[in-house]
Amino acid sequence: MAVVTTVDVTAGSGVGFLPLVSLGPAFAGLVGGWRRTAVVGLTALVLCLGLGMYDGLFDNRRGLTALLSVAGVTAAGLVAAVMRQRREAELASVRSIAEVAQRVLLRPVPRGAGPLRIAVSYTSAVAEARIGGDLYEVVNAPGGVRVIVGDVQGKGLEAVESAAVVLGAFREAAYDEADLMAVGERVERALNRHLSGERFVTAVLAEIGEGPRATLLNFGHPAPLVVRPTGSVGYAEPPERALPLGLSLHGADAPRPYEVPFAPGDQLLFYTDGVTEARDGAGRFYPLDERADLLKDPDPEAALQAVREDVVEHAEGPLHDDAAMLLVRFREPHGEEH
Repeated sequence: MAVVTTVDVTAGSGVGFLPLVSLGPAFAGLVGGWRRTAVVGLTALVLCLGLGMYDGLFDNRRGLTALLSVAGVTAAGLVAAVMRQRREAELASVRSIAEVAQRVLLRPVPRGAGPLRIAVSYTSAVAEARIGGDLYEVVNAPGGVRVIVGDVQGKGLEAVESAAVVLGAFREAAYDEADLMAVGERVERALNRHLSGERFVTAVLAEIGEGPRATLLNFGHPAPLVVRPTGSVGYAEPPERALPLGLSLHGADAPRPYEVPFAPGDQLLFYTDGVTEARDGAGRFYPLDERADLLKDPDPEAALQAVREDVVEHAEGPLHDDAAMLLVRFREPHGEEH
C-alpha cells in the first residue's frame, strides 16, 4: 500500500494505480487474523479516499469505483480470514486428538529394562495425523523383556484399528504366556477375529533375557539388524520365511522361534519397511546395514535420531511411508558403553 501511495502521488492519477491499494487487505486475509485484516482494510479505505480526493477522482466514477473495489476486497478478506482461522482451530483440535491417540496406542517404551537400554523413533507419512499403521511395544515380562515391531497393511483408520488390536493382544499375552510361540498364537487369534479379506500385519517378536541369546519370532517382517561391538553388522534372518499375521487361514505353517547371539555390547535394531524402502532421487533403497556406524553414539536416542535424519536426507524430503525403529542395546559390563 505504501508503494501504491508513493507511485500515485509521484506519477499522478493517470497511472491508475489507486485500486491496487486493495492488495493490502487481500494479503492480510491470507496470512493474518480477521482483526488485522479489518485494520488493514480500514487503512486501505482511508488511503483510497484521501488519494481519490487528492487526485480529484471523485468528480467522476473512477474514485467511487476504486473505493468500492477496496471495500469489496476487504469484505472478502475478512470472510477468508474467519474461515481460515476456523479451519486452523479444527486442525489443531484434530492434531491434539491424534497426539492423545498416539500416546494411548503407542505408549512410551521404557528407556531401560535390566541390562538393556531401549530407544524408539516413529515417523508417520501423514505428517498431520501423527499416527499410522506401524506399531511397537516393549513389555518387561517375568521371563525377560518382550518386544514387538510390526507394520499393518494399508493406511488410515483401518490400519490404526488393526494396530490397536495387535498391541492390545500382545500386551496381555506378553505377561501371561510362558513362551514366545504362545504369545504369537494369541496375537494371531486376536487379529483373525478382527481382520477380513486379505489384510495382514507383518511383525517380529523378540524375547531378551540376561543373555547370551535373544529369541525371535518373525511373521514375514524385515529381519532385525544386529550390530556387534567389534563392528560386524548383519541381519538376524529367520531359518524359513513365514506368512504375516492374519493369513494363517491359508494353511501355511506358523513361524518357529529362533535364537541369535546377543551379549553385552551388542545392538538389535528393529524397524519397518518405511526405513529400508526409502528411495533417493535415483530410486536406490536406503542401505541400513551400511549406515550402522550411525549407531555408535553412546546415547541410544541420539543414535536413532541420527539414523532417522539420514533416512530423510536419503529420501530427499518427507517419507512416503510410515517408518518406525526400535533400538535395543545390551549394556557393557559395569554399565559402560563405547
